[in-house]
Amino acid sequence: MRIEQLEYLAAVTQHGSLRRASERLHISQPALSEAVSKLERELGVVLLDRRRSGARISREGRELLQHMVEVLEAVDRLKVAAGDRGAEARRVRVGTVNAATTTLLVPAIARLQQELPQASLELTTLQQHEIDQGLLEGSFDLGLINVLSGDDPPVDLVGTDLLHGRPVVVLPAGHPLSAQQMVSVDDLRRERFVAMRAGYLMHRFAHRIFGPDLPTTVHSTDGAEMGKTLVAEGLGLTLLPDYSVEGDPMERAGLITTRPIAGDQTIVTLVVRQRASAGPPAPLQVRALHAALLAQARTYAGSRAS
Repeated sequence: MRIEQLEYLAAVTQHGSLRRASERLHISQPALSEAVSKLERELGVVLLDRRRSGARISREGRELLQHMVEVLEAVDRLKVAAGDRGAEARRVRVGTVNAATTTLLVPAIARLQQELPQASLELTTLQQHEIDQGLLEGSFDLGLINVLSGDDPPVDLVGTDLLHGRPVVVLPAGHPLSAQQMVSVDDLRRERFVAMRAGYLMHRFAHRIFGPDLPTTVHSTDGAEMGKTLVAEGLGLTLLPDYSVEGDPMERAGLITTRPIAGDQTIVTLVVRQRASAGPPAPLQVRALHAALLAQARTYAGSRAS
């Protein structure tokens, strides 16, 4: 068994196919496939389900993946201890639902960069269930998701609350409803609406407040950033957590604004999730980003309170 074989399997798991993994690793696809096949023969298990649509880690592979990740992390720590500073630069892989990008994530990355200039990140925008699956499979180190009260993390994942906020109506500056202190659900039903696609928390929240009587005209999109862009262009109104809009460049530029939802007391929370593990501690740069997210969350919460 070679360390490269473990790295190859982790890459296939992260990128979803042998082809994309081989491109990232700069080796041929046949060489990559053969290396994983040799590891499968040595361990006596099928690690990848190989299909025309791509290669995904098998059930047996998922059961072994955490042990492989721990081996790779231990190798990184050994290299750092031996003076290989390049080992500290292992990319931190973050899955995000694109919430609080301006208010939290970007400033936290700036904090990380000041503390560990050699650290690098790979940010991927996905739906919550895809982020959770990536954390469980080891293709993400951290995940940023929104949750509602009563939502529990999957088994083997742990979460830390970062921000608490409320869902708000996002509308173009100058929209007639911006003259109101609050926007009612009935007001919102009469407007063209920009919904988050199924799989996002705000999709679930919208169906909760509208019930069966949805707005007559609905666009659907992935993520808060595209939603805000469509609102700024006057193509509809949307619902987002307030911390995903406050301080956003489009809000600062006066293109969009927010109003509370009349009669709604829902709390939405931004959470950072990671694998629950009794094994070795996470790599330095992962722990540093986690700490930077917490520090920035405290800073942001303090600014809101003042």
